[in-house]
Amino acid sequence: MSDVKHRKHRTNFSKTAPPGGTRSSSSSGKRAAVPPSSSKKEETSDSRFYWLNAGICLIAMVICGYKHANLMYTIHENNMWFSNIKEVEREISFRTESGLYYSYYKQMVQAPSISQGLHSLIHDNMTEHPDTINVLERMNIYQEVVLSVLYRVLPIKSWMQPIFFYINSVFALHAMLVWALFLTAYFLSGSWLAGILTACFYTFNKVDTTRVEYIIPLRESFSLPFLWVQIAATTYYFRNNCSPQKERLSVVIIFVATLCFSLGWQFNQFVLLLQAFALFGTWILDMVPPRKIQMLFLAQLTSLLVTCLLQFINKMILGSLVMSFIPAVLLLIYLKGDEMNYCSIPTRIIKVIGYSLTVLVFMILLQRVVKLLLGIDADDHIYKFIMSKFNVGHARDFDALLYLCIDAFGFLQMDTFERLTKGVVFPLYAVTHLGMLIILFIAVLQNWSNHVHDTNVKDHPSAKKSNLLISRPELAYHAVLAVFFGALGMSTLRMKYLWTPYMCILGSIGISDYKVWRTILSPFKTQGVIVQIVRHFMTLLTLTILLAIALPPLLKELEELKEFWDPDTVELMEWIKSNVPKGAAFTGSMQLLAGVKLCTGRPITNHPHYEDKHLRFKTKELYQIYGRRTPKDIHDILTKYKSNYIILEDSICLAPSKGCRTPDIVDIDNGVIPDHGKTEPGLVKSSVPRFCDEIRYESPAYTKYFKLVFSNRTFRVHKVL
Repeated sequence: MSDVKHRKHRTNFSKTAPPGGTRSSSSSGKRAAVPPSSSKKEETSDSRFYWLNAGICLIAMVICGYKHANLMYTIHENNMWFSNIKEVEREISFRTESGLYYSYYKQMVQAPSISQGLHSLIHDNMTEHPDTINVLERMNIYQEVVLSVLYRVLPIKSWMQPIFFYINSVFALHAMLVWALFLTAYFLSGSWLAGILTACFYTFNKVDTTRVEYIIPLRESFSLPFLWVQIAATTYYFRNNCSPQKERLSVVIIFVATLCFSLGWQFNQFVLLLQAFALFGTWILDMVPPRKIQMLFLAQLTSLLVTCLLQFINKMILGSLVMSFIPAVLLLIYLKGDEMNYCSIPTRIIKVIGYSLTVLVFMILLQRVVKLLLGIDADDHIYKFIMSKFNVGHARDFDALLYLCIDAFGFLQMDTFERLTKGVVFPLYAVTHLGMLIILFIAVLQNWSNHVHDTNVKDHPSAKKSNLLISRPELAYHAVLAVFFGALGMSTLRMKYLWTPYMCILGSIGISDYKVWRTILSPFKTQGVIVQIVRHFMTLLTLTILLAIALPPLLKELEELKEFWDPDTVELMEWIKSNVPKGAAFTGSMQLLAGVKLCTGRPITNHPHYEDKHLRFKTKELYQIYGRRTPKDIHDILTKYKSNYIILEDSICLAPSKGCRTPDIVDIDNGVIPDHGKTEPGLVKSSVPRFCDEIRYESPAYTKYFKLVFSNRTFRVHKVL
């Protein structure tokens, strides 16, 4: 069978047992000694089967990860013809912030030395011209630094271009992500067939589980693989049969994975906060030993502090909610941990509610104090966005509107569930997760009841109640964490990539778990072998159904060969490289400017990494080029930030006015009624023409300040006089 666990041979010697063997009863009632050789043979047989099973599991895991990574590479190649297009086209294909991040890898690779490359990142005056910033502090680009160093020191320059080393490294990380999902399912179910099913769920539902094949340099493309490695290690760490040595190894892996995850993504603090909530929940519900919870909190805290140090004391990390929540929980466990074990169930419920509220209040107060002492206000836009999303204030805030008008930050669309249902995974996940939550509720009540009658349990061990989750605390943790990831995924479309991998894991263990099938088949009084056969058969049946449904469309997709085609942007970038001085700075849309920096190496005034307060204010001023402002107003703003050229895009300027285009957002923030004409209190009609449109007619009022130097069907470049 694929997953029969290794069972250690236990020999029970009684006081009168003859040395060297066990005693068994014969048909005559006499006890005959079992020869030692029989015991050794069984032990050897079990050991061989264990290693055979482990070997098959390892091979299956490696194949699943490799196949997934190769599929992502193939789809990317088929969509872009990446290996055959020009280098400038490859770089342009890294849209928006992806291009900005890749530009730092390119900068490090092309630097005369590693030390000079690092110096250029720490003293960067190209990204937010004319300001000089420390990119390593402001952005999560250590992955670009590491990859650039590896490319420089490894003997691969003669046969691999830097851009291919970069994208292949990302695809390799996603092979590791699939390995982590595979291992998590294996640890939870004991079946490597469950791991294969999880990997197939993840791969065949790729539309909703990953986007690495078309947006490679995004921060989560680097970070999520390490998050799932951390979750896999946490799963193993929470198991009851984990030895002290394996516990220490698990904690080391958890720390390293959490550190890599935190270094790679600016949203790390929010994901780790949800994990901290889940850890707190499993502790306060008494499903995981406090010492393990404390160890994981310390690993999280240490990882965040190291991240803060590596980012040159990044204050946003120090002022994050998770950095205030963890000390609050550790203090509570230290002061009140023992009190939770000896009280009645009603008292326990009151304490759970009271302690939870206390921790949350302490977290908020501590965060306020830290932010006040350190003068932190860079994350205010996040809270404005959250409040605006739920229609609580800040309805006309520029920053909030920018986020609200991006589809990725909207609510999860219902067609996601339709696709995941067609991909088989969602119905299995929904039933499994609901069942886990019900069992968790029962397990918590039984556990609390055991503590109430603790004395009786000591006197009569057989009176202690058992439950699926009492003996499997790792399932309790996943049941809670999946709720938090689900809530985040439902509220923010971009974050569904945290939730959907959980669907793949829980959906597969729901169909392949031994205890689930033992419970289902218990009325038929089936033996263990029959249960094993049934669960493996059902897993294989589910896998067969998935392949029958999802494989033909995937094969058809692989037959479609496309090519990247954006001649207007290519023409713009090549014109800039040929006709604009290297020190000339550009202003335009954040998305386009990231590409300008990457493809031309020219300074830019703003960019899509929107996490700094000064940059947000600067962007709001520079975006007046799409507002109803006079040419003198725009000229004053551009000269203030020493901008030499502006790039205007008709796709932005002339887009239909529906309330979410950039000119509409600028108008609303300026208190002007947008072009769609919908009036709101506080908005007035403006007689000033829209700058981005009016400048095309080159009237004297505009040519006094600006000169058209380049245009094509998509872009117009004006020099600031």
